[in-house]
Amino acid sequence: MTTVRPSPPAGGVFSPGRRNLTLGIVLSMLLIAFESLAVATVLPQVADALNGLKLYGWSFSAFFVGFMISTVYLSGMADRIGAARPYLIATLCFGLGLLLAGLAPTMAVFIAGRAVQGLGGGGVIAVTYLSINRGYPDELRARVLALLSSAWVLPGLIGPSLASALALALSWRGVFLGLLPLLALAVVLTLPSLQKIGAAGTPTDPSRLRAVTLAAGGLVLLLAALSQKNWALAAGLGMAGVLLALPALGHLFGRHVYLLRRPVEAGFAVRLGLTFGFFGSEALIPLSLQHMRGLSPWQSGLALTGAALMWSACSILHSRLDERTQGRFRSLLTSLGALLTTLSLVLTALLLHAPWPVWTIGLAWALGGAGMGFAFQAHTLVVLKSAPEGQEGLVSGNLQLADMLGSALGAGLAGALVAQLGVSLGSGWSLGLAAVAAALAALAATRLRSRQKTALA
Repeated sequence: MTTVRPSPPAGGVFSPGRRNLTLGIVLSMLLIAFESLAVATVLPQVADALNGLKLYGWSFSAFFVGFMISTVYLSGMADRIGAARPYLIATLCFGLGLLLAGLAPTMAVFIAGRAVQGLGGGGVIAVTYLSINRGYPDELRARVLALLSSAWVLPGLIGPSLASALALALSWRGVFLGLLPLLALAVVLTLPSLQKIGAAGTPTDPSRLRAVTLAAGGLVLLLAALSQKNWALAAGLGMAGVLLALPALGHLFGRHVYLLRRPVEAGFAVRLGLTFGFFGSEALIPLSLQHMRGLSPWQSGLALTGAALMWSACSILHSRLDERTQGRFRSLLTSLGALLTTLSLVLTALLLHAPWPVWTIGLAWALGGAGMGFAFQAHTLVVLKSAPEGQEGLVSGNLQLADMLGSALGAGLAGALVAQLGVSLGSGWSLGLAAVAAALAALAATRLRSRQKTALA
C-alpha cells in the first residue's frame, strides 16, 4: 500500500511574498530571547548590588504584569487598525523600560523599569502571533513557530556568556543599556513588513481593558499577600486579589473558560500551567545555582542555554512531524511535552539538593526545555486553528495573557518562598509546586481534540 504524503504548501515561509514578514518576526523574537536569558543570568547580581533579594520575584512578576496589560490593549488595537502602530508603541515602551532598569539607583526603580519593559514585550509578542495567524496558511504555521523557537538558539548559546561579560566589564547595567541599539535595528527592519498586515476592523472592547486592569490589580494583591509575614494581612490581601481577579479573568477568557469545554479554553489552561511551572522556576535556576552550588553567573547561565537549545530542537522536530501527519497528534504531543516538563521539575528539585555533579542539574533542566518545545508549539497550533474568524487577535492576545499570568504567579510565588524560607528550602518548595502545575497542564491537554470554531463568550 502506497503512502501519500501531503503536498507542501504553495510558497514557503521565505517566499518573496512572506520573506520580509518572516525575517521581521524572527528578529523581534531574537530581541525578546536576548532580554530574557540575559536578565535571568545577571539578576542575582542586581539583587545583591541593590540589596533587593527579598524583592527578587517582583523583578519577574512586574515584567509579566505589564506584559498582561499591553497584550490585551495592543492585540485589540492590532485587530482594529493593523499591526504596525501597536508594534511601534510596544518597542518604544520596551526601550524606555531598558533605560529605567539600566540606570536604576534602587531595587524599586529597577522593578518599575521591568514593568515598563513588560508593557513593551507584551505588544511585541502579541503582534508576532497575530502576524502568524494573518500572514501564513495553517500548513506553514508550524514551520514559522519552529523558526521562532530557533530564534532562541543564538541567544541561548551566547546570551548568558555575553551577559556575564558585560556585567564583568561594564557592570550589570550594561546588559540592559546594551540592548537599546538592537532594539533600534529591530524597529527599522520589522516595521515595514508589519505595515502590510491587514486589519480585521474588529472594534476594540473597552471592557477588556478594564478587565485586564482589574486582573492585574488582583494579581498584584495576591503577590503582595505571598510576601507578608502577618497571616491576617496576607489573608486579607489574598482574598481581595481573588475577588478582583477571578471575575475579570472570566470576562477576558470567556465566561465558560473554567469548564474547558472547547479547545481554545483548554489551550489557555495548558499555557497557564506550563508557564507557571517552567518560567516560574526558570527565574530561580541561576539564583539557586549561584547561591547553593557556588557557580559564576556564566556557569549558571549554561543551564538556561541547554534548555533553550532543547526547546528549539524539539520545536523543529515537532514541525516536521506536524507537517507529515497534518496535525493529527497535536493533543498527544502537548500531553507528552507537559509530562516531560513535570519530570524535569521534579528531577531538578532533587538534584539541586543532592550531592550529585552539577552538570546533572543542567541535563534535568534541559529535559524541561524539550518538553516545552513539544507542548508549547503543539497546543498553540490547536488554539490558532480553533480561533473564531475575526477574533484571531483576541485569541492570540489571550494566549499571551495566560502566558504572563502563569509566569507572574510562578515567579512571584518562587520569589516569595525564597524570601520567606531562604534560597535552598524556598527553591525546593517552588519546584515542587511547579511540577504540580505542569502535571495539571498535561491533564488539560486531553481537551484539545475538538476543532469546532465557536465565538468566545
